Amino acid sequence: MKRELAIARCGLACCLCSKNNWCGGCNSEQCPDKAQCENRECSLKNKISHCYECTQNCKKGVLSKIKPYGFTLFVKRYGVDILLECLERNENNGIVYHRKGLLGDYDDFDHVEELIHFIKTGKR
Repeated sequence: MKRELAIARCGLACCLCSKNNWCGGCNSEQCPDKAQCENRECSLKNKISHCYECTQNCKKGVLSKIKPYGFTLFVKRYGVDILLECLERNENNGIVYHRKGLLGDYDDFDHVEELIHFIKTGKR
């Protein structure tokens, strides 16, 4: 885990991303998706550093997917430090962020509350 990369603007975990050996995250010039990222553009326009700082219940861009939306909602409820602690604990217990391509153990959820429970407990 590269804790210093923390969480992307949209809620994805740059700290656990399989691309973080060469990508410095969405605030760096190295982000491969920065030109087309709706969440990056929106947060810059609204002068906030992350979607979790927004007061709207937005599902724009990648927030239409459960994982980034769930991570963003988790941070709104518990804070970024708690999310990072949970992700690090889960990683140490064998939970994988990117297992096959960009899909991993946090991707197989149909409901955001199930994902939030999994983040908190490491159990399905």
